[in-house]
Amino acid sequence: MPLEDHAGDVIRKSRMGLGISSSEVAAAGQINEDTLAKFEEDGAPTNGIHFENIASLLTLDGGKLNAIASGWEPQKQDVSRWHHLRHIETDDGGMAVNCFLIWDQNTGEAALFDTGWILRPIEEHIKQHELDLRHIFLTHSHYDHIEALGDVRKMAPEAAIHSNIPAAPKTQRLLPQESFQLGGLSIRYRETPGHADDGVTYVVEGFPGTSSSIAIVGDAIFAGSIGGARSHFQLARDKIQEAIFSLPVDTLICPGHGPVTTVAEELANNPFFS
Repeated sequence: MPLEDHAGDVIRKSRMGLGISSSEVAAAGQINEDTLAKFEEDGAPTNGIHFENIASLLTLDGGKLNAIASGWEPQKQDVSRWHHLRHIETDDGGMAVNCFLIWDQNTGEAALFDTGWILRPIEEHIKQHELDLRHIFLTHSHYDHIEALGDVRKMAPEAAIHSNIPAAPKTQRLLPQESFQLGGLSIRYRETPGHADDGVTYVVEGFPGTSSSIAIVGDAIFAGSIGGARSHFQLARDKIQEAIFSLPVDTLICPGHGPVTTVAEELANNPFFS
Protein backbone atom coordinates (compact mmCIF):
# COMPACT_ATOMS: atom_id res chain seq x y z
CA MET A 1 0.00 0.00 0.00
CA PRO A 2 1.54 3.36 -1.00
CA LEU A 3 2.11 6.17 1.47
CA GLU A 4 -0.79 8.53 1.97
CA ASP A 5 1.54 11.53 1.57
CA HIS A 6 4.56 12.04 -0.69
CA ALA A 7 7.32 14.54 0.13
CA GLY A 8 5.44 17.31 -1.66
CA ASP A 9 2.43 16.75 0.60
CA VAL A 10 4.70 16.94 3.65
CA ILE A 11 6.12 20.28 2.50
CA ARG A 12 2.68 21.68 1.66
CA LYS A 13 1.16 20.64 5.00
CA SER A 14 3.99 22.19 6.97
CA ARG A 15 4.06 25.35 4.84
CA MET A 16 0.34 25.93 5.23
CA GLY A 17 0.32 24.96 8.89
CA LEU A 18 3.03 27.51 9.64
CA GLY A 19 1.54 30.16 7.31
CA ILE A 20 4.71 30.46 5.24
CA SER A 21 4.36 31.64 1.66
CA SER A 22 5.27 29.49 -1.32
CA SER A 23 7.71 32.17 -2.45
CA GLU A 24 9.68 31.86 0.81
CA VAL A 25 9.80 28.07 0.54
CA ALA A 26 10.82 28.20 -3.12
CA ALA A 27 13.62 30.63 -2.29
CA ALA A 28 14.85 28.37 0.51
CA GLY A 29 14.85 25.39 -1.84
CA GLN A 30 16.58 27.42 -4.57
CA ILE A 31 13.80 26.69 -7.06
CA ASN A 32 11.04 28.75 -8.64
CA GLU A 33 7.45 28.74 -7.41
CA ASP A 34 6.20 26.74 -10.39
CA THR A 35 8.64 23.94 -9.58
CA LEU A 36 7.55 24.01 -5.94
CA ALA A 37 3.87 23.92 -6.90
CA LYS A 38 4.45 20.93 -9.16
CA PHE A 39 6.42 19.10 -6.46
CA GLU A 40 3.73 19.78 -3.86
CA GLU A 41 1.17 18.41 -6.31
CA ASP A 42 2.80 15.16 -7.42
CA GLY A 43 5.97 14.64 -5.36
CA ALA A 44 7.79 13.55 -8.51
CA PRO A 45 11.58 13.39 -8.09
CA THR A 46 13.12 16.72 -9.01
CA ASN A 47 16.86 17.38 -9.08
CA GLY A 48 18.09 20.56 -7.54
CA ILE A 49 15.62 20.99 -4.66
CA HIS A 50 17.53 21.82 -1.48
CA PHE A 51 15.47 19.80 0.97
CA GLU A 52 17.66 20.63 3.96
CA ASN A 53 17.02 24.37 3.51
CA ILE A 54 13.28 23.84 3.09
CA ALA A 55 13.16 21.55 6.09
CA SER A 56 14.94 24.12 8.27
CA LEU A 57 12.43 26.80 7.28
CA LEU A 58 9.43 24.49 7.82
CA THR A 59 10.63 22.93 11.12
CA LEU A 60 10.94 19.52 9.46
CA ASP A 61 13.73 16.98 9.77
CA GLY A 62 15.76 17.36 6.58
CA GLY A 63 17.20 13.86 6.51
CA LYS A 64 13.79 12.27 6.99
CA LEU A 65 12.22 14.55 4.38
CA ASN A 66 14.91 13.59 1.89
CA ALA A 67 14.28 9.91 2.68
CA ILE A 68 10.56 10.32 1.94
CA ALA A 69 11.45 12.03 -1.35
CA SER A 70 13.79 9.11 -2.13
CA GLY A 71 11.08 6.50 -1.68
CA TRP A 72 11.12 5.52 1.99
CA GLU A 73 8.27 3.27 3.12
CA PRO A 74 7.64 1.72 6.52
CA GLN A 75 8.65 -1.86 7.11
CA LYS A 76 5.76 -4.10 6.08
CA GLN A 77 3.83 -5.39 9.07
CA ASP A 78 2.22 -8.82 9.06
CA VAL A 79 -1.17 -7.78 10.46
CA SER A 80 -2.16 -11.46 10.63
CA ARG A 81 0.04 -11.68 13.76
CA TRP A 82 -2.83 -9.91 15.49
CA HIS A 83 -5.12 -12.87 14.88
CA HIS A 84 -8.29 -10.99 15.68
CA LEU A 85 -7.58 -7.75 13.84
CA ARG A 86 -8.59 -6.98 10.27
CA HIS A 87 -7.44 -3.98 8.25
CA ILE A 88 -10.30 -3.16 5.88
CA GLU A 89 -9.74 -0.73 3.02
CA THR A 90 -12.76 0.96 1.46
CA ASP A 91 -12.70 3.11 -1.67
CA ASP A 92 -15.11 5.58 -3.26
CA GLY A 93 -13.37 5.27 -6.60
CA GLY A 94 -10.72 7.85 -5.83
CA MET A 95 -9.91 7.99 -2.12
CA ALA A 96 -9.10 4.91 -0.06
CA VAL A 97 -10.06 4.96 3.62
CA ASN A 98 -9.11 2.43 6.28
CA CYS A 99 -11.30 0.99 8.96
CA PHE A 100 -10.34 -1.69 11.47
CA LEU A 101 -12.24 -4.62 12.95
CA ILE A 102 -11.22 -6.43 16.15
CA TRP A 103 -12.89 -9.22 18.10
CA ASP A 104 -12.49 -11.44 21.13
CA GLN A 105 -11.51 -14.97 20.16
CA ASN A 106 -13.69 -16.64 22.78
CA THR A 107 -16.94 -14.70 22.58
CA GLY A 108 -16.89 -13.42 19.00
CA GLU A 109 -17.80 -9.96 20.30
CA ALA A 110 -16.46 -7.39 17.85
CA ALA A 111 -15.71 -3.68 17.58
CA LEU A 112 -15.38 -1.60 14.42
CA PHE A 113 -13.22 1.52 14.25
CA ASP A 114 -14.55 3.97 11.63
CA THR A 115 -16.70 2.76 8.76
CA GLY A 116 -15.06 4.14 5.63
CA TRP A 117 -17.15 4.49 2.51
CA ILE A 118 -19.12 1.25 2.16
CA LEU A 119 -20.60 -1.54 4.24
CA ARG A 120 -19.87 -4.52 2.00
CA PRO A 121 -16.27 -5.41 3.03
CA ILE A 122 -17.13 -4.90 6.69
CA GLU A 123 -20.19 -7.11 6.43
CA GLU A 124 -18.21 -9.80 4.64
CA HIS A 125 -15.69 -10.05 7.48
CA ILE A 126 -18.38 -10.10 10.14
CA LYS A 127 -20.24 -12.92 8.38
CA GLN A 128 -17.07 -14.86 7.59
CA HIS A 129 -15.99 -14.95 11.23
CA GLU A 130 -19.54 -15.15 12.66
CA LEU A 131 -19.03 -12.04 14.77
CA ASP A 132 -21.36 -10.11 17.03
CA LEU A 133 -20.69 -6.41 16.39
CA ARG A 134 -21.07 -4.75 19.80
CA HIS A 135 -19.26 -1.43 19.38
CA ILE A 136 -18.59 1.20 16.71
CA PHE A 137 -15.76 3.60 17.61
CA LEU A 138 -15.27 6.76 15.55
CA THR A 139 -11.87 8.48 15.41
CA HIS A 140 -13.34 11.75 14.11
CA SER A 141 -16.33 13.06 12.20
CA HIS A 142 -14.90 13.74 8.74
CA TYR A 143 -17.28 12.35 6.15
CA ASP A 144 -14.94 9.82 4.55
CA HIS A 145 -14.58 8.01 7.87
CA ILE A 146 -18.28 7.80 8.71
CA GLU A 147 -19.97 7.58 5.29
CA ALA A 148 -21.12 3.98 5.85
CA LEU A 149 -22.26 4.54 9.44
CA GLY A 150 -25.96 4.47 8.57
CA ASP A 151 -25.61 1.16 6.74
CA VAL A 152 -23.52 -0.35 9.54
CA ARG A 153 -26.17 0.63 12.06
CA LYS A 154 -28.85 -1.04 9.98
CA MET A 155 -26.77 -4.22 9.92
CA ALA A 156 -26.07 -4.08 13.68
CA PRO A 157 -28.73 -1.88 15.29
CA GLU A 158 -27.77 -2.90 18.83
CA ALA A 159 -24.13 -1.87 18.46
CA ALA A 160 -23.14 1.04 20.72
CA ILE A 161 -21.54 4.08 19.08
CA HIS A 162 -18.67 5.94 20.72
CA SER A 163 -17.05 9.20 19.62
CA ASN A 164 -15.75 12.56 20.76
CA ILE A 165 -18.11 14.41 18.42
CA PRO A 166 -19.71 17.30 20.36
CA ALA A 167 -22.97 17.11 18.37
CA ALA A 168 -23.43 13.38 18.99
CA PRO A 169 -26.16 12.27 21.42
CA LYS A 170 -24.91 12.31 25.00
CA THR A 171 -25.14 8.52 25.26
CA GLN A 172 -22.70 8.20 22.32
CA ARG A 173 -20.04 10.60 23.59
CA LEU A 174 -16.90 9.35 25.26
CA LEU A 175 -16.52 10.14 28.94
CA PRO A 176 -13.25 11.25 30.57
CA GLN A 177 -11.01 8.25 31.32
CA GLU A 178 -13.63 5.89 29.89
CA SER A 179 -12.47 2.40 28.88
CA PHE A 180 -14.15 -0.65 27.41
CA GLN A 181 -13.72 -4.40 27.63
CA LEU A 182 -14.28 -6.69 24.67
CA GLY A 183 -13.77 -10.15 26.11
CA GLY A 184 -10.02 -10.26 26.81
CA LEU A 185 -9.33 -7.04 24.88
CA SER A 186 -9.27 -3.66 26.58
CA ILE A 187 -9.95 -0.41 24.73
CA ARG A 188 -9.10 3.04 26.01
CA TYR A 189 -8.84 6.36 24.27
CA ARG A 190 -6.62 9.41 24.10
CA GLU A 191 -7.69 12.73 22.64
CA THR A 192 -5.67 13.70 19.56
CA PRO A 193 -7.15 16.94 18.18
CA GLY A 194 -5.37 18.95 15.52
CA HIS A 195 -6.43 17.48 12.20
CA ALA A 196 -9.96 17.35 13.61
CA ASP A 197 -11.23 19.06 16.74
CA ASP A 198 -12.91 15.81 17.81
CA GLY A 199 -9.95 13.56 16.97
CA VAL A 200 -9.46 10.47 19.13
CA THR A 201 -6.87 7.67 19.19
CA TYR A 202 -8.02 4.28 20.50
CA VAL A 203 -5.47 2.00 22.15
CA VAL A 204 -6.31 -1.71 22.18
CA GLU A 205 -4.41 -4.11 24.44
CA GLY A 206 -4.69 -7.78 25.34
CA PHE A 207 -4.20 -9.50 21.99
CA PRO A 208 -3.29 -13.15 22.61
CA GLY A 209 0.25 -14.41 22.15
CA THR A 210 3.10 -11.97 21.73
CA SER A 211 1.23 -9.38 19.68
CA SER A 212 1.80 -5.82 20.84
CA SER A 213 -0.88 -3.23 21.44
CA ILE A 214 -2.42 -1.29 18.55
CA ALA A 215 -3.33 2.39 18.25
CA ILE A 216 -6.12 3.31 15.86
CA VAL A 217 -5.33 6.94 15.15
CA GLY A 218 -7.69 8.15 12.41
CA ASP A 219 -5.98 10.97 10.54
CA ALA A 220 -3.80 12.21 13.41
CA ILE A 221 -0.70 10.58 11.92
CA PHE A 222 0.16 8.63 8.78
CA ALA A 223 3.24 6.64 7.88
CA GLY A 224 5.80 9.39 7.27
CA SER A 225 3.35 12.28 7.68
CA ILE A 226 0.48 13.74 9.69
CA GLY A 227 -3.09 14.75 8.90
CA GLY A 228 -3.62 18.23 7.54
CA ALA A 229 -3.94 20.72 10.39
CA ARG A 230 -3.88 24.17 8.83
CA SER A 231 -5.47 25.88 11.83
CA HIS A 232 -3.97 23.78 14.63
CA PHE A 233 -0.60 22.70 13.28
CA GLN A 234 1.40 22.83 16.50
CA LEU A 235 -1.43 21.32 18.52
CA ALA A 236 -1.54 18.37 16.12
CA ARG A 237 2.17 17.71 16.53
CA ASP A 238 2.09 18.17 20.30
CA LYS A 239 -0.80 15.73 20.69
CA ILE A 240 0.96 13.10 18.57
CA GLN A 241 4.03 13.42 20.78
CA GLU A 242 1.96 13.29 23.94
CA ALA A 243 -0.65 10.65 23.12
CA ILE A 244 0.89 8.41 20.44
CA PHE A 245 4.68 8.59 20.75
CA SER A 246 4.39 7.94 24.48
CA LEU A 247 3.10 4.42 23.71
CA PRO A 248 5.52 1.46 23.61
CA VAL A 249 7.69 1.60 20.49
CA ASP A 250 6.36 -1.70 19.14
CA THR A 251 2.77 -0.40 19.16
CA LEU A 252 1.14 -0.92 15.77
CA ILE A 253 -0.21 2.39 14.40
CA CYS A 254 -3.38 1.93 12.34
CA PRO A 255 -4.06 5.16 10.41
CA GLY A 256 -7.12 6.26 8.48
CA HIS A 257 -5.22 6.26 5.18
CA GLY A 258 -2.15 4.49 3.87
CA PRO A 259 -0.17 1.60 5.36
CA VAL A 260 0.07 0.61 8.99
CA THR A 261 3.28 1.53 10.76
CA THR A 262 4.72 1.50 14.29
CA VAL A 263 5.69 4.05 16.91
CA ALA A 264 9.34 3.10 16.39
CA GLU A 265 9.10 3.63 12.61
CA GLU A 266 7.56 7.06 13.01
CA LEU A 267 10.00 8.21 15.65
CA ALA A 268 12.84 7.23 13.31
CA ASN A 269 11.40 8.34 9.97
CA ASN A 270 8.57 10.89 10.21
CA PRO A 271 9.94 14.29 9.09
CA PHE A 272 7.47 16.25 11.24
CA PHE A 273 9.39 15.07 14.31
CA SER A 274 13.12 15.39 15.00
